[in-house]
Amino acid sequence: CYRINMGYILIIVTASSEEEGEKIGSSIVKEGLAACCNIIPNIKSIFKWKGEISTEKEVMLFIKSKTSLFNKLRDRIKELHSYEVPEIIAFPISQGLPEYFKWMDEVIKA
Repeated sequence: CYRINMGYILIIVTASSEEEGEKIGSSIVKEGLAACCNIIPNIKSIFKWKGEISTEKEVMLFIKSKTSLFNKLRDRIKELHSYEVPEIIAFPISQGLPEYFKWMDEVIKA
């Protein structure tokens, strides 16, 4: 049964451009660290950085993976990312379509 606490996570990451998002997404999927990476273009982010308010156009990545791979995934994203401190936030996935989780198990190196 694919339900609560099965070790699946959704990671959100912002990136500076679609090109950077594609570089990150394609690398982590090819390397078996994630099953899928969705890139959502044209988001606007407002944040405080080094004492200044910034407004930037970015893209949002939705990455599906496993809890057991989070540390490797985080480190790989940091290597590929242009930001000094990239947003890398993971949420547990509590439920979903069993066939989707089965597919994730098949494509992720666990």
